[in-house]
Amino acid sequence: MSSPILKIDNIKNIAVYKNFQWSNSVRDEGNNVAEFKNINVIYGRNYSGKTTLSRIIRSAEIGLLSDKYVTPEFKFSLADGSEITQRSLTTHSHVIRVFNEDFVRDNLRFITDDEQTINSFAILGEDNTRLEEEIETNENELGSVEDKDGLIGKSLEANEKHSRAENAHNRKLNALEDKLRDKANKSGSGIKHNKVFGNANYNLTKIKSDIQKVIEDSFFPITDEDVVMKLSLLKETPKEEIRESSLFSLKYSSILSKSKELVEKKIQASAPIQELLNDSVLAAWVRSGREQHENKREQCGFCGNDLPPELWDKLDKHFNQESENLLSALSGLLATIQKEKARLPNLLKINNSDFYSNFHEDLDILKEELSKCTESYLATIELIEVQVKSRMEDIFKDIIFEEPTSVETELNNIRLSFEEYRNKANQSTSSLSSEQVKARDALRLHEVFTFINDIAYVDETKAIEKLKENQATAARMKLVANAEVSAKRKKIGELKDQLKDESKGADQVNEYLNDFFGHQSLSLKPIEETSPLFRTVYRFEVTRNEQKAYHLSEGECSLIAFCYFMAKLKDIETKGNQPIIWIDDPISSLDANHIFFVYSLINAEIVTPEAYDDAGEIKERNRFEQLFISTHNLDFLKYLKRLPGASSKRKSQYFIINRTDQTSDISLMPKYLKEYVTEFNFLFHQIHKCAAITAINDDNYTTFYNFGNNARKFFEIYLYYKYPDQGMTQTTLKTFFGEESVPAILSDRINNEYSHLAGVFERGSTPIEVPEMHTAAKFILDKIKQNDHEQYISLVQSVGEVSA
Repeated sequence: MSSPILKIDNIKNIAVYKNFQWSNSVRDEGNNVAEFKNINVIYGRNYSGKTTLSRIIRSAEIGLLSDKYVTPEFKFSLADGSEITQRSLTTHSHVIRVFNEDFVRDNLRFITDDEQTINSFAILGEDNTRLEEEIETNENELGSVEDKDGLIGKSLEANEKHSRAENAHNRKLNALEDKLRDKANKSGSGIKHNKVFGNANYNLTKIKSDIQKVIEDSFFPITDEDVVMKLSLLKETPKEEIRESSLFSLKYSSILSKSKELVEKKIQASAPIQELLNDSVLAAWVRSGREQHENKREQCGFCGNDLPPELWDKLDKHFNQESENLLSALSGLLATIQKEKARLPNLLKINNSDFYSNFHEDLDILKEELSKCTESYLATIELIEVQVKSRMEDIFKDIIFEEPTSVETELNNIRLSFEEYRNKANQSTSSLSSEQVKARDALRLHEVFTFINDIAYVDETKAIEKLKENQATAARMKLVANAEVSAKRKKIGELKDQLKDESKGADQVNEYLNDFFGHQSLSLKPIEETSPLFRTVYRFEVTRNEQKAYHLSEGECSLIAFCYFMAKLKDIETKGNQPIIWIDDPISSLDANHIFFVYSLINAEIVTPEAYDDAGEIKERNRFEQLFISTHNLDFLKYLKRLPGASSKRKSQYFIINRTDQTSDISLMPKYLKEYVTEFNFLFHQIHKCAAITAINDDNYTTFYNFGNNARKFFEIYLYYKYPDQGMTQTTLKTFFGEESVPAILSDRINNEYSHLAGVFERGSTPIEVPEMHTAAKFILDKIKQNDHEQYISLVQSVGEVSA
């Protein structure tokens, strides 16, 4: 059963429908969104998009949209609240039948190839008492859903038992899995959220894996003491790597040996000045004063007397190069000693915070030893420093170096002890991580082990397994019962197939051809064949005077195609299912008489006058759910207005498809076209609208864009009836406009240049000249009003405008 289509919500990227939105375009005079009704008539010129629309609808019938469209999108809304989109073509349940050129190509291949035949279809054949009795017997054995008897009753019972068994198993299984899921990741209490276990990704799958581990015979749960120990281990935080100190490199040995060498080194002046030898302070004063006077002053800076010329030579002999070199070496040694003293506070930094707590006691002892040894080391360095300074103060005095007691070995031992602690601490960091991982795993498995004992997991799984066995047994019984129903239905289907007669499909087409169109010579002939399954099948062949027909005219092809479609509405897949029917332009290449007969066939076989009361309201709906008919032919449009129910505003709706450049739009049919059904009214309305507009905007630019074609066609019709011996010429245009030659020339330019480009190619790429269009439109209306006032008033009223 189908549900009526209310609207085509949107179409995107399908031929001329670039981005069509129903709610933007299809609105009534009160600006309300209009909808499809029971009978829907769609008018549009050739190439406006009617067939594209039918292809979209047909995709919902055949379950496939052409792959030539790039990223196509569409959506239909139906009265039952469902939708059909490009993604649901094969999943909806609505019965749709579409007549368009694709239907003709797919089913009537003879139209493009004389050697091809027509797809056959089956309708119910002649009564067969024996077959019907056999069918009835099998149907009784099959039973029914309503009575719950027969094989169907047995199947329903088996399905119910299986459903109960399945539900019981699922309830028990889901209850257990809910417990496992909560234990695994429930907020606040789940293993996932317990920082002790350290597994933020813990889930149902992982707890199931852990359960398999703890139920193994090889698993041994840890004791409560183990739990306390492992929790303490987890509190330890991994330390950064403790690096080796680069400052602990004692200079004591080199300082000691160098000091002894320089302090005890013996030197002698070349010509010593005894007074300076006896007084080291005076010698130092003279050495300093020499630096302030030599080559700088000629008088003594202390007493002001002239400095004797032989003074510098005399001093050179006392302060010789050897003494100066020794003094310089001692000065450098003193600087080394002072640097060594400065290094002592940072010689070895021992920070307890860098180590684990079990190292702290030993480190405190080591720091105390380091402090004592550092003080002793400083004292020995200072004793050396005193001796170096003493020799510097009296460079020529012989001194015996006194070697202090060394603590260098003790300091080096302290460093070795620190390195031992450092290495152990770094090794503890490396092993701590792996040990903590093992501790977390052990604690987590202990938690899971305790949990499954609390919920009696093993007993629960045994109960679930028993329910699963019950479900499997019920499933086998269900499979057998359903198979019996399927086999019985197949048997009934085979019997009913014997009642179907595909030859009757051809008879129905021939009946339409003969009764409605009077084609006694043209018919379909059913040709009997035997299929590989050894059952009789048919193919249809077009004949003329009982001979295979070749070179059919376009009109004959159109008649056969439409009669074939109409007959197919009675096939076994369609009849009685109240389909949605879409008929796209069925009168191509037909003359006026045949157009009327097409209308008559639709009226008699689809709409059926007896299904409507005198007010056009539906009395019964046994043929179709909804009807759509599209056409480009105004004569056919007039006939469609006569369909029963087509005049009821509640049951019918009229639409028009307008194409501008490469884009089409759907809207409600204008009142004048719906009521008068003449192109003459339409063309007059376009000129009238152009005369009333002075500026182009998004709502009216198509009026100017199409003005050239519309004006030319209007003149062709208007001037033909006014001057039937000439039609539209330069002469009749001039006669129409009278002595006003400028309007005639202007109108002729618009009619030719804008309608046909008139050899001026660049005209097609330049903007529309609004003033010219507006002026020409006003001239045309003014002349009609002046020359034939009554016709002007009637035309204005026919298009729903107010005459000025």
